[in-house]
Amino acid sequence: MRRGVLVPSALAASLLLLVPASAAAGSPGRSSGEGGAPGAPGIGDPYYPAAGNGGYDVSHYDLRLKYQPATDLLEGTATIIATALQDLSRFNLDFGLTVDEVRVNGRTAAFTRSGDHELEITPVAPLPRNRTVSVVVRYAGKPSELKIGGWTAWHRTPDGGVAAQEPASAVWWFPSNDHPLDKATFDISVAVPDGTQAISNGVLRSRSSRLGWTRWNWRSDRPQATYLATLAVGRFDITTDTTANGLPVLNAYSKDLGGDAGAARASVERTAEVVEWLEGVFGPYPFNALGGYVPNVTSGYALETQTRPFYSPRQFAVGANVSVVVHEMAHQWYGDSVSVKGWEDIWVNEGFARYSQWLWSEKEGEGTAQELADHVYALHPADDPFWTVRPGDPGPDKQFHLAVYDRGALALQVLRNTIGDEDFFAVLRGWPAEYADGNASVGDFVEYAEKVSGKQLAALFRTWLYEASKPAVPPGVPAGAVRAARGARSAAPPAEPRSYRKIAATDTVHDRGHGQGHGRGQGQGHDQGGR
Repeated sequence: MRRGVLVPSALAASLLLLVPASAAAGSPGRSSGEGGAPGAPGIGDPYYPAAGNGGYDVSHYDLRLKYQPATDLLEGTATIIATALQDLSRFNLDFGLTVDEVRVNGRTAAFTRSGDHELEITPVAPLPRNRTVSVVVRYAGKPSELKIGGWTAWHRTPDGGVAAQEPASAVWWFPSNDHPLDKATFDISVAVPDGTQAISNGVLRSRSSRLGWTRWNWRSDRPQATYLATLAVGRFDITTDTTANGLPVLNAYSKDLGGDAGAARASVERTAEVVEWLEGVFGPYPFNALGGYVPNVTSGYALETQTRPFYSPRQFAVGANVSVVVHEMAHQWYGDSVSVKGWEDIWVNEGFARYSQWLWSEKEGEGTAQELADHVYALHPADDPFWTVRPGDPGPDKQFHLAVYDRGALALQVLRNTIGDEDFFAVLRGWPAEYADGNASVGDFVEYAEKVSGKQLAALFRTWLYEASKPAVPPGVPAGAVRAARGARSAAPPAEPRSYRKIAATDTVHDRGHGQGHGRGQGQGHDQGGR
């Protein structure tokens, strides 16, 4: 049965206006005459005004690196291919290490620093609008010693280092337009001492050794946000395989994980199985490779680094937990292929990744999504601050609050109950296809769900994503049954589903140790568990 296109509700339409036009990576800047004008020092994100830059759009990063684990010295040459979106007299890159030289279109360019991570570049001549630009930056430094806003996104390990953080990590190891609005493809080539491995995103294209150094060459051929680029150098055990569809699978485990090693492998080695199941929920897997890695870090979180999620060993401290793998692999569709327009749209990442854990529980017979929703709703009384966090726009200080995950998942269960399974799962599959390799907002999702279901959903999303109070009607109660629901409040609380504690154990996924915001006004980061 074909449905007509429904005009979005007032809420959906208003949500679409939340991201300013200036924030769009493709929005042209203004030119002040023939000499051009400087690109903006930020891309327009209301949570992190200094994040990203304006005036250009990156299509590709080529990173040629050399890393010495003993000293934490990283040397690099970054070649950036971009398009000028305006007549550009000057532009910024986000970067913190020491820069030795910059060339623009092959010619030496002037550069200077501003703030704590802005690299201002002035080419010999203004760059014409719509022209392709090549930028080469040569640099060196010790990422673990770089502090921005008092913290670092670089993990030092006993045998190397790891770049994995959200909402930013690129600043510590390569120059970039550091915001999800400007996604690009990546080639990452890393030379490390023989006997040491370099793990990154995508497909391992080649590996070669010379004079005591081994160079690892990785390629990500689908657009990727800069914070989803990762690098891990150390001594790893690596396992490889292929999926039933022929995609390469590569997992890596630090050799010194100790007692967590077995549980880590018992979880991450099920990645291909998890992806096969998720394809039935969200549609075809969007990338050219999959896997995961577990380095010997002291953090507690996990992160959906594209194609190859990062897992802290603490995620497996009490045994195998496939639920965290489900969470991070769900992000490959919701968060990676379809990325936020602005960081206030974080629910479109985290609410769906958490709900995927509820669906996995349902599939495993350990508690249905409805039972988990009932339990979470009952778990938090009306005066719990949990309900004051608004998942649809939580603010930078609450961006990775538990409510964004759990209350965000509750909203999806209510949506499922409202529009029915057929339309609900059509939405879950259709959304990643509609916005593949791009960016989308909460408002875009509301509009899409209304179009697929033919129902006005403004009140539902306002109640569950934007009101700073506990909804009066539990998630499993049909519309119109409010009186009965209120009368049932004195009934015994719902039983705890068997999967609940496993899922709750991944709450540190949002403890990413994201620190206070690298000079960007960033709020507390993900150091809870699995983002």
